[in-house]
Amino acid sequence: MDRLTPVEQRAPGRWQIGEVMTIVEETPRVKSFRIALPMWMAHLPGQHYDVRLTAPDGYRAQRSYSVASSPLDEGEIELTIDRLEDGEVSPYFHDVVVVGDGVEVGGPFASYFVWRGESPVLLIGGGSGVVPLMAILRHRRRAMPDVPMRLVYSVRGADDVIYSSELGDDAVLTYTREAPDGWTGHAGRIDASLIAEAAPGPSTSFICGSNGFVEAASNLLLDAGFAPDQIRTERFGPSG
Repeated sequence: MDRLTPVEQRAPGRWQIGEVMTIVEETPRVKSFRIALPMWMAHLPGQHYDVRLTAPDGYRAQRSYSVASSPLDEGEIELTIDRLEDGEVSPYFHDVVVVGDGVEVGGPFASYFVWRGESPVLLIGGGSGVVPLMAILRHRRRAMPDVPMRLVYSVRGADDVIYSSELGDDAVLTYTREAPDGWTGHAGRIDASLIAEAAPGPSTSFICGSNGFVEAASNLLLDAGFAPDQIRTERFGPSG
């Protein structure tokens, strides 16, 4: 009689222990962690994973972090984590985790703030809100390079630019507080002129950042003629 070989179930949300393969310091307070997963499954660009820490006494802390990598990176995900001084999870990743460590993750999650190949696309990110947008941009570059897509990225200063080495012609930066010496591009908050430069016409848009940032950017798009159902938003707060 033939025997069936047991296989591990792969389903969204199941907890698993991944291995940290690489750690990249993006900015003085942001690091990216490449994590190999034994039960990897392809995510949709824009989805997130939950990360769970368990103390020796059984206390658990859990946070959600957007996936920054393309689903074409088979077997692994990249989580980009902003260090919050009073956080429970982010300081552990920044100060304790090293290459080779195991971390407990579950996912992928989210079904609304995801890119499924719509065209054209406008991405608008503030600060670390660029993380899920980078997953979309990276995937488009590799899988659908002919899709018109632009990223508008708002940061305070040069030390706050995440993924600086990857920002090319499909990205527009604006510095809201201090632009680097010799900067000739946009400065100040995102405004109607910057939206018009990045997206000549209405398109599917993804906005991610703080509550205030998302509200302001959404209103700019509505004023520019975008329909409400063309605007997808994700907000983050001080939870780390």
